[in-house]
Amino acid sequence: MPAADLTRLEAEERARVVRGPRYEIRLDLTGAGETFRSETRVVFDAEAGASTFIEACTTEVHEITLNGSPLDPAAVSDGTRIRLLGLAAANELRVVSTAAYTNTGEGLHRFVDPVDGATYLYTEFAVAEANRVFAVFDQPDLKASFTFTITAPADWTVLSNASAPDPVDGSVSTSSLGEEIATWSFDPGPVISSYIVAIIAGPYAAWHGSARSVDGRDIPLGVLTRASLAQYAEPEVMFELVQAGLAFYETAFGVAYPYGKYDQIFVPEYNWGAMENVGAVTFNESYLFRSRVSDARREQRAIVVLHELSHMWFGNSVTMKWWNDLWLNESFATWASTLATATVIEFSGVWATFASDEKTHAAEQDQLPSTHPIVAEIASLGDVEVNFDAITYDKGASVLKQLVAWVGLDAFQRGVGAYLTAHAGGNATLRDLLDELETASGRDLTRWSSLWLETAGVNTLRAVIETDDSGTITAARIEQSAAPGHPTLRPHRLALGCYALGDDALERTHRIELDIDGAETEVPELVGLTRPDLLLVNDDDLTYAKVRLDPTSVQTAIDHLPELSDPVSRAVVLGSAWDSLRDAEVPTLDFVRLVIGSVGHESQSAARGLALARLEFAIARYLADEHLTSVAAEAGDAVWALAELAERGSDAQLQFVKGFTRIASTAAHADVLGSLLDGSIKLAGLEIDLDLHWDLVVARAALGASSEAEIDAALAHDDTAKGRLLAETARAARPDQVVKDAAWRRVATDASLSNDRARAIADGWRRTTRPELLQTTATEYFDALQDVWADRSFTMASLIVKRLYPAPLVSPDLAAMTRTWLAANPAPAPLHRLVSEQLDELERALAAQARDARDLTGTAQ
Repeated sequence: MPAADLTRLEAEERARVVRGPRYEIRLDLTGAGETFRSETRVVFDAEAGASTFIEACTTEVHEITLNGSPLDPAAVSDGTRIRLLGLAAANELRVVSTAAYTNTGEGLHRFVDPVDGATYLYTEFAVAEANRVFAVFDQPDLKASFTFTITAPADWTVLSNASAPDPVDGSVSTSSLGEEIATWSFDPGPVISSYIVAIIAGPYAAWHGSARSVDGRDIPLGVLTRASLAQYAEPEVMFELVQAGLAFYETAFGVAYPYGKYDQIFVPEYNWGAMENVGAVTFNESYLFRSRVSDARREQRAIVVLHELSHMWFGNSVTMKWWNDLWLNESFATWASTLATATVIEFSGVWATFASDEKTHAAEQDQLPSTHPIVAEIASLGDVEVNFDAITYDKGASVLKQLVAWVGLDAFQRGVGAYLTAHAGGNATLRDLLDELETASGRDLTRWSSLWLETAGVNTLRAVIETDDSGTITAARIEQSAAPGHPTLRPHRLALGCYALGDDALERTHRIELDIDGAETEVPELVGLTRPDLLLVNDDDLTYAKVRLDPTSVQTAIDHLPELSDPVSRAVVLGSAWDSLRDAEVPTLDFVRLVIGSVGHESQSAARGLALARLEFAIARYLADEHLTSVAAEAGDAVWALAELAERGSDAQLQFVKGFTRIASTAAHADVLGSLLDGSIKLAGLEIDLDLHWDLVVARAALGASSEAEIDAALAHDDTAKGRLLAETARAARPDQVVKDAAWRRVATDASLSNDRARAIADGWRRTTRPELLQTTATEYFDALQDVWADRSFTMASLIVKRLYPAPLVSPDLAAMTRTWLAANPAPAPLHRLVSEQLDELERALAAQARDARDLTGTAQ
């Protein structure tokens, strides 16, 4: 059942009526059924005589008592809300209900491990899903303490936000099913918002450590995984990251760690990368590495760990009043974790990753028809769900990076520390933060906030230079333009880099840092210099903007990008090239040449991985049909050659082999994949481990070369939860119309599929070198959308909307069908938004293909 869509006006009114709630919650998690028993006692103050409601998404309400008077559940509860009429100044509410476990990663998720039959539970309460487990005023500004009493199998571990107790003495008994059960009674937890409450229960394997806080406390640390994944836990890595991050944040913010413990729990079938539950952070199991992974993947895990840790201060101790400031939580954590990773962890190239990954994703999101200001208008919870996007996370973080350059890092950190101190344990707004930053820096940030945070769209910056016959610059300026429909021009702090070709390097000869504002800004410092071979706008990546290089600089980049030594500068160049491709300003062949000519020399793992991913996407979506087959084949050959030439056992070798499994497109490529699989081709230093084995099987399946027996053999070798998902992907990837249609319908109609299983099948359905196979279900897709949105939870509905759209089919007919549906279905707004985003990406692909078709003079080298 979808949860009720709380509006901002409802939340504001309820916050006016209700004050100081405190919860006591009893849960019975025994038994193997689909439901559990939930009892909630909440005491709260209120405006005498007022009325309000409390959320309780249940399968059945057994008892409701308000201030000693029983209420008729049928009269006051609709299964998602309970009406509370005629409140007293002081109130006590008791709700006894039956609630349902989920398999969608929302509420209380239940998972049975196929390896050993063990059951694992965990909660995910963002945005407002706590009411699936207990009755609660489910909004961020009604903070409360939560006290849990939980009955569960005696051999389980049970965790929450408060320190984990031992089972109550004498509570162990035998259930009617013959299992030993016990009861855990937690102390009252910290006063927090409901969306960061957590319950984790099951026979988790656990490791324990500690971190010393600046105030002298030893903070208990925990790492937990499913028992069958214990060998992959790497607890020492997780502890080291937290110990280093805690010391960094306490110093940077000047505020001690605000809670009593810090557990990190890897949980199955998780929808997010991780979630910042107070003292009990949950992580996607994909961050448990069963096989060798690239350095880029380890870097990403470090950033995620430090992202969630930063939330303990910014987001958890001080929390937004309403979801319009969600961006502030996430953007700050993204920026802070990047800074922390660059400062205290081994990954020194993380700002290059930020420039090429986060900023590029932000600009992509910012050019969709659904773009919105960083401070988005959030009218209801439905708006929140679709605003967990690259503007909320990545553009916001990019703009904060610009703000740090604007006010200075020291002033920024002082202001943040003052904000965290002034509002500790409470709720705050963007204005509260800006006030502290203004005090610390002496800068008025009102105009900055108005231009950067309250308007949408991304600006484009380009340098325009004039030279005399000798190549000396006689005039130079930076031109700034705005996106169509979003006319705001913004102030920027940026650097210009002048690079000259030397014997074996592109060397920076001059760097000019300046403030620009308005449509044109003169740069007199360039006048009199020799025109550089490469003039890089936004060198060092100080601001958030699209960058366009002049023709001379573009050609230099294509021919000499590996000679540009600074990874951040290379990231800015590649980001500019990718964005120009997406805007159909350059032929796809130019981008393919740029990547293939430079990626073999790239020293940064994250940059190498991103370049390969964008090469794969450009080939699949942006190449003109006239040369798709030949260029795809040549690109695959080139990436395989890079794998063969890479240093034995190197990170580059692993990435090129994995990239080849994604780019392979021909029968000859399938044969190479098969030879790697059976060992007849070996690359020195490369082990075909579990995950790489599956990469090869799935790739061969997508090319029609992997038999059912090959998939079955891979599953027999890896009959685990992940192995079963990868087998689903492989089967759905096969280029057979019956297979494709059946996979699509399973995801669209089978409500028993878990979130991860549905994703795995949908990923296989989309994986194809023959996109015409995805056309047959297009009509069914549009016919089903309204019912899917009405009947399924947000997670499952959005999964279907986004993953079952036949995006690889770059077709004018599909674009026309999408436009017709959008015109006929303006509501619900979140659904309309998601479909409009699919259309925008399709139209970009059509434009890129048309641009590429006008330039058929070359082939990938």
